[in-house]
Amino acid sequence: MRFGVLGPLEVWSDEGELVPVSGPRPRALLAILLLDAGRLVPVERLIDGQYGDEPPAGAANAIQAHVSRLRRGLPQGLIEFHGTGYLLAVDPADVDVHVFERLAREGRKALASGEAGRAARVLKDALELWRGPALADVPFWRAQVARLDEVRLAAREDLVEAELGLPEGTSTAELRQLVEANPLRERLRGQLMRALHAAGHQAAALEAYEEGRRLLADELGADPSPELADLHLAILRGGPARPRHRLPAALTSFVGREEELARLAGLRGNRLVTLTGPGGAGKTRLATESARDGNACFVDLAPIEAGGQVARAVLGALGVRETGLHSPAMPAPDPLSRLTSALADQTLLIVLDNCEHVVAQAAALARAVLDGCPGVSILATSREPLGLTGETLVPLAPLETPPPGSPAGDWARYPATRLFAERAAAVRPGFVMGAEAAAICAALDGSPLAIELAAARLRTFTVEEVAGRLAEYGPFKLLSRGDRTAAARHRTLHAVVDWSWSLLTPEEQEVARRFSVFSGGATLAAVERVCGDGDILADLVDKSLIDASGGRYRMFETIRLFCAERLAESGDRAHDRHLAYFLELAQRADPLLLRAEQLTWLERLSAEDGNLQAAVRHAVQEDSRAALRLIAALASYRWLAGRRGAAIAASARLLERVGEPPEGLEEEYVLCVLQAAPEATPEQWGRAQQIIEGIDHELRHPFASVMWGMVAGPSDPQSTMRRGRLLGRDAWSRAVAVLGEALVGQFDGRLLESEPGLERALAEFRALGERWGTAQALDALALIASKRGEWARARGLWDEALGLLEELGAADEIMDILCRRAGGLAREGDLVAAGADVRRATDMARTTGWPALVLVARADLARLQGRYGEARTCYQEALEYAKPGLFATEGIRPLVLTGLGRLAEHDGDLAAARDWHGQALATASRDLITELAEVAEGQAGLALLEGDGRRAAYLLGVGVALRGMAVAGDADVARISEGARTLVGAESFAAAFAEGAALTRAAALAALG
Repeated sequence: MRFGVLGPLEVWSDEGELVPVSGPRPRALLAILLLDAGRLVPVERLIDGQYGDEPPAGAANAIQAHVSRLRRGLPQGLIEFHGTGYLLAVDPADVDVHVFERLAREGRKALASGEAGRAARVLKDALELWRGPALADVPFWRAQVARLDEVRLAAREDLVEAELGLPEGTSTAELRQLVEANPLRERLRGQLMRALHAAGHQAAALEAYEEGRRLLADELGADPSPELADLHLAILRGGPARPRHRLPAALTSFVGREEELARLAGLRGNRLVTLTGPGGAGKTRLATESARDGNACFVDLAPIEAGGQVARAVLGALGVRETGLHSPAMPAPDPLSRLTSALADQTLLIVLDNCEHVVAQAAALARAVLDGCPGVSILATSREPLGLTGETLVPLAPLETPPPGSPAGDWARYPATRLFAERAAAVRPGFVMGAEAAAICAALDGSPLAIELAAARLRTFTVEEVAGRLAEYGPFKLLSRGDRTAAARHRTLHAVVDWSWSLLTPEEQEVARRFSVFSGGATLAAVERVCGDGDILADLVDKSLIDASGGRYRMFETIRLFCAERLAESGDRAHDRHLAYFLELAQRADPLLLRAEQLTWLERLSAEDGNLQAAVRHAVQEDSRAALRLIAALASYRWLAGRRGAAIAASARLLERVGEPPEGLEEEYVLCVLQAAPEATPEQWGRAQQIIEGIDHELRHPFASVMWGMVAGPSDPQSTMRRGRLLGRDAWSRAVAVLGEALVGQFDGRLLESEPGLERALAEFRALGERWGTAQALDALALIASKRGEWARARGLWDEALGLLEELGAADEIMDILCRRAGGLAREGDLVAAGADVRRATDMARTTGWPALVLVARADLARLQGRYGEARTCYQEALEYAKPGLFATEGIRPLVLTGLGRLAEHDGDLAAARDWHGQALATASRDLITELAEVAEGQAGLALLEGDGRRAAYLLGVGVALRGMAVAGDADVARISEGARTLVGAESFAAAFAEGAALTRAAALAALG
């Protein structure tokens, strides 16, 4: 059912038929219940509404009788009794007075926001609900009737105010009638004065003021308000009759653009300033906040459809309109001329908002006003510049977001997260910013509108759910709800971007679509190759669809996703051109990465890493041969720049797609297998092994020799590489061959023999200026120095190696060296410095992934410092990462198992210690001599715990034999040595130790086995 109180009390059925309600008292009772529809009305209020201050005896019983009578005429259950009062169980949306009040509030809000057109439409809808005086046929409760009349009049005044802000203005005749009916309402009188003045009737406007002044003096003995007096003075001076404040009211706090606000404050001497940026960047809010302290007029050009209406919109916002009647002999004055005349002597800031769709006309207006009105300045907002001489541009970049892994304490420093936190707290009290919310801000590219829309979704979803839906559905579907009172094109993220798209020419749309294939931006050369016309690119920069900075062009992520949808619809082959360009770039860079220019090319490829990954993804899906070439060409870049993990998933998918190695791309297949490790299958490793063993020519990608040695280990194919069969005759290949042979000597335990080769490789790499090879040689020499006890030399070599790897950004190898240096520092006895290296490696691992070596270093340090529980946890985690069967980790597993054995010794658990040490011995490769030495020393510790000092001394000697030199400073070795001497005596210890140390390598291995 529907109910009406804005006029005679009426009730309509669902079919629209009138439902009779008879009797003055029951009708009055129904009116009272309708005014509080859906809420409990106490009996005392019903009595007061019916009878006033002097209710008769038995009034409560009378109310009950009236209710019974009402119930007979209305559907059953509509009037409910709840002990202390009655409730009319209807939706307020079915009662005209509640609909009216809601619309009146919406209209007032739109008016305060500067949306005059929308405010006028909503307020007209509200006032059309009135069918006459409220409750005209209900003779009771006059106070409520008076309240409704006042609300109606206030809404009428708001409608007049909205109409005064429109180019067509309002009816002066209707305004006169309203003023005559309400002669003491100053707001109405001021509106009449403004309307008359705008229509060219200055004398009539002044007379309306005089009439109001006399009435106030005669009736109230008062003077006009300051606002009315100011308006009178403005009309006397011939200036625009406008209200004192024309800026949209702030409905939320201002967050995130404080630096730009300060910059605008410093530009107040500039007469034309234009805020540029993509939709949703916060241009309007920044402009209004900047203008709030001065004499400013806000003009929203968004509703304007034709350029010729721009001047009229400004006239309307100022309250200056054209005179009413014109003839061919006396045509209407040009709106722009009338505007410059009205502003000629004014000091004013005009905020021209949303200029992009009428940019030419807005520019013409700005030029005319700035030329003819020396006291007027303009602050414009637009997605492209107005293009006038003297224009100062203030581009709005996305809000800064915290980088991944930033500590929680830093989030308050970043505008994007501060904005999200404040808006989220408004809809979810008690909200606390977390890592998921910070990631949402980053995923939304720091767009203020997108962040506000995402925060608003916390009314319905948790932060984790918002993040998940953003990842699954993308921003446009998630952020599909916004402020209902906003203009349609500002209500959702999709609408904002679609509006920008609609303003582009077909040629601009084509380039924008194609540009969406770039990930992380692009150079001009790349854009011209993939997208076409570079001149159109400049137009897209001007229109804030693309950002240009630092020699690169970038599309904001939300815009890029929108354009990518348009690209998919078009069938354009931009992805193929993108792949071709970046394959060519990778192939050109590959050999240059092994020369002195490697830093330049690493920097260039790092800048294009997003594009390279996108090209790989597209190639894996669409062109397997191109994918193999690209993954192979990027192998040295991925390795040198510490980006190995980025290639694993794509390489594994490609291997699954191609099956057998394609003809002519066998070498590329091997590199793909190497980059897919540890996800490559045994069958794929087998095929790669066959290819390596069958190659009888120089490698097209010489870095494959290094990767095979590092990943697959020093097997027979590596030996053939060392003989030079696969490596070339260039200086880098010769240096790598020397380095490889020396490193294999280290693995075999021939540390002293490998040293001259390492020194030679170091000299050759330094001569080339190649940092990666130099760092490898320095690291190996440092390890020898630390084993020898040359602590200062070891630290110096490691410091230099780390410096070179930091230049490259090789995170994986930086962590490796930090862990090895930590081990050397621990043997030296400097556990504080060792701890600093382990912590740094740990911090890096949190963002790059957990190499097993880092976990082992943490565990070893914790064990030496007596933190046995932490050590055990780290050793056990390391076992999960150090998978058996891979050369890169097979040397780590015995170290982990030995460490667990030593912890069991500390606990006094001999059975567990035997088991761990037995696993370490069974796991250790007979080719990795230094790891076997560690196993021997672990076995020595177990022997000591079992009371066999002589065996402990003997096994320590075996360890020394395997290392090929004396081990100095190791805490465990020192402990075992002291314990063994105590058990067997110094002389017997020396003899047993010497017996073990004198063993040949083969005999030492046999003694362990």
